[in-house]
Amino acid sequence: MANKGPAYGMSRDVQSKIEKKYDDELEDRLVEWIVAQCGAAVGRPERGRLGFQVWLKNGIVLSRLVNSLYPDGSKPVKIPDTPPTMVFKQMEQIAQFLKAAEDYGVVKTDMFQTVDLFEAKDMAAVQRTLMALGSLAVTKNDGNYHGDPNWFMKKAEEHKRGFTESQLKEGKNVIGLQMGSNKGASQAGMSYGRPRQIIS
Repeated sequence: MANKGPAYGMSRDVQSKIEKKYDDELEDRLVEWIVAQCGAAVGRPERGRLGFQVWLKNGIVLSRLVNSLYPDGSKPVKIPDTPPTMVFKQMEQIAQFLKAAEDYGVVKTDMFQTVDLFEAKDMAAVQRTLMALGSLAVTKNDGNYHGDPNWFMKKAEEHKRGFTESQLKEGKNVIGLQMGSNKGASQAGMSYGRPRQIIS
């Protein structure tokens, strides 16, 4: 955290690759969505990766965001009256957001780790989590999403198919191509080179 020195060699290369994944245009879209979703009271960050990180670091903005996706009376994250100033309280607030986002439907592979945000280790991962959350909110279409629905892609939805009993019975009589077929198959005309010569 505060004692973290500069990175050298391979560590610096890895960190610079992670930082290159951060998308400034995506940051603008996410800020617009968070302000539309939570109201102007959350303010706006300074432009850039570090400004975005400082804005989200204490977990309050994230908690307000995830709470705004739920109807009144069922808010999953408790928000303190005054923003936490102690490090462990801020990290705890971020962890509560992550738990609520997972309960909302964000898959684990789209989730960032608390240190990714708190220490600005991987802000691209934070953007990925917020994108996944926005996509879920647009897909659910339950009236709790605010903002332009075109900011996020809808998630693919499951399409159940129903088959009658007779259709299921017909399917058992069909031999799929994976099973193989011997129609038209023959070894006529095939040669494998010269036969093996056995000399005694």
